[in-house]
Amino acid sequence: MIGTSEQHNTLSQQLNRMYGETVAAEVLPRLLDLLESYSAKIPEPKRTGWNETDVVLITYADQVYGPDKSPLAILKDFLVHHGYQDLLNTVHLLPFFPYTSDDGFSVVDYKQVDPNSGTWYDLHALAEHFDLAFDMVANHCSQKSEWFQKYLQGEKPYDEYFIDVDPSVDLSQVVRPRALPLLSPYETAAGEKHVWTTFSADQVDLNYGSPEVLLAMTDVLLYYVQNGSRIIRLDAIAFLWKTIGTNCLHLDETHEAVKLWRTVTEIVAPHVLLLTETNVPHAENISYFGLADEAHMVYQFSLPPLLFDAYLNEDATTLSKWMETLYDIPAGTTYFNFTASHDGIGVRPLEGLVPEQRLDKLVQATRERGGLVGMRTMADGSQKPYELNITYVDAMGEPEGFGPEHHALRFLASQAIMLAMKGVPGIYFHSLVGTQNHISGVEESGIPRRINRRKFERLELENQITEHETLQNRIFHGYQNLIAKRIEQSAFHPDGPSEVYHTGNPAIFGFKRTSPDRDQTILVLANLTDKLQGLPLSDPKLHPLTFDLISDQYVVESQGITLDPYQIVWLTEPDG
Repeated sequence: MIGTSEQHNTLSQQLNRMYGETVAAEVLPRLLDLLESYSAKIPEPKRTGWNETDVVLITYADQVYGPDKSPLAILKDFLVHHGYQDLLNTVHLLPFFPYTSDDGFSVVDYKQVDPNSGTWYDLHALAEHFDLAFDMVANHCSQKSEWFQKYLQGEKPYDEYFIDVDPSVDLSQVVRPRALPLLSPYETAAGEKHVWTTFSADQVDLNYGSPEVLLAMTDVLLYYVQNGSRIIRLDAIAFLWKTIGTNCLHLDETHEAVKLWRTVTEIVAPHVLLLTETNVPHAENISYFGLADEAHMVYQFSLPPLLFDAYLNEDATTLSKWMETLYDIPAGTTYFNFTASHDGIGVRPLEGLVPEQRLDKLVQATRERGGLVGMRTMADGSQKPYELNITYVDAMGEPEGFGPEHHALRFLASQAIMLAMKGVPGIYFHSLVGTQNHISGVEESGIPRRINRRKFERLELENQITEHETLQNRIFHGYQNLIAKRIEQSAFHPDGPSEVYHTGNPAIFGFKRTSPDRDQTILVLANLTDKLQGLPLSDPKLHPLTFDLISDQYVVESQGITLDPYQIVWLTEPDG
């Protein structure tokens, strides 16, 4: 039997905490049989763990299209043509399965590749150049899925796969991520039922109260690992378990499910990393580290809005205070740092970090820059901002317009901060190529998130990034330079220490990174303003840090350093 007796015991305890002793005893042998069936199918990993070379690209499978080839094949060609196989080691493909809405997050079939994107062959060809990360849309599936269609007919075991609730039941405590009904009516073989739909009527929540669902989704997870996924992103995981009378967020059973999947991967694929996606306040977010027995990585959700806030107010104070709280996390875990994704900039992760006026200013700034603001419904029926729908490129712009040089400088500086932070960086495709707000996509679809989900015909994209001195051209080449420098620095290893560097000037954000072996130190300094900012380096320990890795120049003089508008430096001791 696969796994050790200790691992079997761990699985048994996890199942027991979810379902009770009797059911756990029935489910454990079936779970172990499932693991046994996959054990010989898991490919040998290219590597294990993480280091400073870990950089993840977040992209849609059909992000780039053209004639004669599938979008997945064209994406591979685009990345290899521009040399990204030497800069990025992982490509995170957002859901590439057949779907009915939400740009992939309403999965019809978890084990098929959407023919509009390509085939499993195309994915395996991409894996020849990059490690892969897959989305596991664990909380819900499409109403058009075979599972839900069989539920509507009352077929076993699918009659247990979903949750129907009498609409008279009080569900007011349930945390709502969107201003949509929590229950949706469907006609079934047994008459009308109101089924739990956290995100939309097309996205029907799975019932993890049934061990049949847990086994089915564990099978999905292992299928992804079999097909080369090194990172499994657990989408919307915080909503997984439902217990009426609670807020149905971060329930103990949800954490147990993540822990169980961690144990499962440790048995059959110990190289696989679990990444939880929980767009919630920071303390709730990091709860998914558990005691180093849950997620390997969590999204750094507070970073995007805090960085936007710091540049908008030309004030690093809040960002610095927050950074000082970050690093008391279990060994063997780290953050997944990002500024942009297929979703908007979530503002719930700002709760307790900024006053209401600063949030209001972010909302106003988003609208002034052509963005939109998503709302969520509170328990009392009121609505509050939930996310800012805007590309991060335009978030770093100005309402009256920026020249491309200054706009690119400020945007790239924000990315250089993210790349230097402790953790693994995730770069959204549209940040890489400098995409601005896709207003026509919103107007055509009526979907606010489409503002940051533009798809490109390859020739159009190539023209955009190669046209000399444009914003997109500056960002594209500037970003390549940043990544190339980043992956060469041992101080940027995810396990290397980090500490805030208090500059005494709120307009300058600073922090230090040190390699795990203490052989390299890098001081990051960023001017958040459009004015020159000076900083005396009075700390004698910092005097050797005179060389800027980004510009390849000595920038520190005897009295200190002067930073140009929006300049960022990675200061280290010069070789030799």
